[in-house]
Amino acid sequence: MKKYFVIGSPSAKKLAINIAKKLDAKYLKTTLKVFPDGENKLTILGHVNKETIIVVSSTGPPVDSNIIQTLSLIAKSREMSSEVITVIPYMGYAKQDKEFLKGEIVTISVIAKLFKAAGATKLIVVDFHSPDALSFFKLPTKNLSAAPLFAKYFRKYKLQNPIIIAPDTYWKDDAEKFAKYLNTTATALNKQRDRKTGKLLIKSPLPKFSKGRDLILYDDMVSSGGSILEAIKFLGKKNFRKIYVVCTHPVFVRDSEKKIRKAGVTEIIGTNSIEKKFSKVDLTEIICKAIQDWK
Repeated sequence: MKKYFVIGSPSAKKLAINIAKKLDAKYLKTTLKVFPDGENKLTILGHVNKETIIVVSSTGPPVDSNIIQTLSLIAKSREMSSEVITVIPYMGYAKQDKEFLKGEIVTISVIAKLFKAAGATKLIVVDFHSPDALSFFKLPTKNLSAAPLFAKYFRKYKLQNPIIIAPDTYWKDDAEKFAKYLNTTATALNKQRDRKTGKLLIKSPLPKFSKGRDLILYDDMVSSGGSILEAIKFLGKKNFRKIYVVCTHPVFVRDSEKKIRKAGVTEIIGTNSIEKKFSKVDLTEIICKAIQDWK
């Protein structure tokens, strides 16, 4: 059996420990010091002798600090090993994958170059925002889906003829995949955003559905909650028995949770790609399987 060492950043410590236990790998602790000017200094407590190192880190808020910490861990790990599998369940900047307006920087392409330069040899992500964004990473990658895990989570619920709706057509295929696991139906709303003002507008016709069903709003991530709120407003919260918000990446900045709950949401369910109180679905199993399947 292949031997692994696991190093977790402060942003994904619990997930890293879970992965180490599942793989029967040695977990190397890290310490973090933040200087008065905001600089981060990480220290890895322990040493590796050529074995494969798995770096587990999540680059949620504060995004820039967590990315610097991740790159630092990768670089130090590469000094100790020729193989550094980098697990980034949530990748910041993944939405910046196109030059929508002239002069905009495609920041995820910059991040991808930094990962390669730091020494990452393989990359595992979960529900990455877009194939276009992932294509910038010039190394072997695996993009895992959390849909089966969410379906398993909901099997303990007595859902009433649920309907899965993605707040954006971009996530339609994933919503349909999720619906298939639950043996139900799915659709997506045609959301459009003004690239200059950021204002959201739903231009699709109201989907046909019978009243009194449970609604599951399914998206890859929820940050400010704008898409979710617009979707609930458009669909009409009184048309549903219960409303669930399901997202792989529960970013939730500022007062987004308060606004979403006020809009009539029964429960918010996310994964531990970002460690929040909404992290009710554990990614450990699918990440470990992806690592072990990598010959």
